[in-house]
Amino acid sequence: MTSSPVSNQSYLTLNDGNRIPQLGIGVYLVPDGEPTEAAVSQALRQGYRHIDTAHAYQNERSVGRAVKASSLERSEVWITTKLWPSEYGEGTTAAAIDRMLERLDSDYIDLLLLHQQFGDYTGAWRDMERAVAAGTVRSIGVSNFESSNLEDLLGRATIKPSVNQVECHPYFPQDELREHLAPYGTLIESWYPLGHGDSGLLNEPLFASLGAAYGKTPAQVILRWHIQRGNIIFPKSSNHEHIAANMDIFDFALTAQEMQEVARLASGRRFYTLSLADQEKRLGAWAPED
Repeated sequence: MTSSPVSNQSYLTLNDGNRIPQLGIGVYLVPDGEPTEAAVSQALRQGYRHIDTAHAYQNERSVGRAVKASSLERSEVWITTKLWPSEYGEGTTAAAIDRMLERLDSDYIDLLLLHQQFGDYTGAWRDMERAVAAGTVRSIGVSNFESSNLEDLLGRATIKPSVNQVECHPYFPQDELREHLAPYGTLIESWYPLGHGDSGLLNEPLFASLGAAYGKTPAQVILRWHIQRGNIIFPKSSNHEHIAANMDIFDFALTAQEMQEVARLASGRRFYTLSLADQEKRLGAWAPED
């Protein structure tokens, strides 16, 4: 097997012309304070330039402190964050963006997403478009929009979503959604890029075989598959060794045949399976603190 030369990071161009680092670190479920600050600081030292957080994660302040404490210019670090449905609606969303900027201690947000597809998302989108015009937000997109609500928003939006952040991994590669979004230039961002750490996925013989051939772990092979598929990924970790290993995927490349072999693993299996009604009921009963 041979691999083509690759760098230690890759970038994709969004439909608005902004360039986004394709690999980042996620801080979902990483506690606020020292754990988040340490994870982000370590990631930045390892060469990460993309951090994915959210108001619902309750650790935006820690992300902002870690970025400020680094030796990097703010323009070198891409910050993605997300609005919760309780913050949706014209006026309400504008005020929420101001509070988000304060929590992050930043003059702008690189990528702002609607976290869930419930509530007054159209009113929120109008305020997000105004924030882009004002320069306080660079790019806007959605997360978990996989129903008719996606069609509704696409039909109303002046600025089309730059990304749709959804569950995506070799068992559930989101081929239909990718094809549907292609005319809008909307890219797939993957949460659960490693299938929520599923042992079945990580222990697939194919990934063990490819890992042995390239001197990589199965997890690194899966992350490399995402990169070559054109997905934006941000595996979550607060373990310094895992943070370093997740970045070490740019010195090899899977062949076209190997990519096809991975494609045959698609089974339609998802790891987050709540119905839309159950999701709306569960998510609508909670709002993050400021």
